[in-house]
Amino acid sequence: MKINQIETFTTPDVGFVRVTDEEGHQGWGQVSTYHSDITCEILHRQVAPWMLGQPCDDLDDLLDLVVEREHKFPGSYLRRAIGGVDTAIWDLRGKLAGKPVAELLGGSAGKLRAYASSMKRDITPTDEAARMQALRDKFGFDAFKVRAGAEVGRGRDEWPNRTEEIIALMRKSLGDEVDLLIDANSCYAPARAIEVGHMLQDNGFGHYEEPCPYWEFEQTKQVREALEIDITGGEQDCDLSTWRRMIDERIVDVIQPDILYLGGICRSLRVCKMAEAAALPVTPHCANLSMVTLFTMHLLRAIPNAGKYLEFSIEGEDYYPWQQDLFVDDPYAIVDGQASVTERPGWGVEVRPEWLARARYRVSEVG
Repeated sequence: MKINQIETFTTPDVGFVRVTDEEGHQGWGQVSTYHSDITCEILHRQVAPWMLGQPCDDLDDLLDLVVEREHKFPGSYLRRAIGGVDTAIWDLRGKLAGKPVAELLGGSAGKLRAYASSMKRDITPTDEAARMQALRDKFGFDAFKVRAGAEVGRGRDEWPNRTEEIIALMRKSLGDEVDLLIDANSCYAPARAIEVGHMLQDNGFGHYEEPCPYWEFEQTKQVREALEIDITGGEQDCDLSTWRRMIDERIVDVIQPDILYLGGICRSLRVCKMAEAAALPVTPHCANLSMVTLFTMHLLRAIPNAGKYLEFSIEGEDYYPWQQDLFVDDPYAIVDGQASVTERPGWGVEVRPEWLARARYRVSEVG
């Protein structure tokens, strides 16, 4: 198979990718959200020239070729752009085979336990607990994640004592039957991270995400060695050698790659296999309801070391106005606390034509 055309449809917030092979078959993918218009520019200038017209049966090797040809640009944007083409090719493969991507990866369609993931820090603990209770009662969620500290906050809280209040209130409000998770988003130095960790353990939390600046591996490892709660992280990391170190040195207990930050399904599978060899579970980061959560659902249905649940953002149009009305049919129904991968070929989703008509369009093609 060779790709003859790569098209992008983008806003600053989200960008979709369509690939067309030499026989006219098409597949849809997505670059990472946030500054997606910049990512699409990089896709056309620094990714498409190396992929168009080239055999992509060995997609791993072709993606490595892009990285090698663009070796002076080792950072996140290039990987976010690669991910758009990778995910579109997987959709194309699924459609040609008449199978969901999960099945191509060795898994199957089916259900996934989801955790309700809050993105908010400007919400009071009381209001946060109330909306989690409502989600539990309406959709059957039995796992919930809230936020600690301030994002990359240099030890500050969003306001004084918010973290202490929300840790205690979540368990009191939701009871002993649910799983509780928390994300510090790189807020703390080790001493404070450990202090918060003991509070989390005392209140039955089981997942403590990114307690220290994510790039400071030694700090995170210090926290991990001081606590019993699972220390988790990895969403920001896009370099495979960094992942190898994180896994080999047991920096965290649970790895959390973001499929689109990392560069697509192929590269994510490599990280999952590293983790499998080290007996580490994988609970990917997917913090919005663009296509990234759908990609993650298919991956989790296929890998043997999938974590306990799927991250599922609970934020609506007040927080993510751009994620409204992206798809013809909503792929994200939650029933009894579970999401479902369907039997539809590829990713099983169609982007709304009305959205595409409003987006910025660009095409790269052979010749």
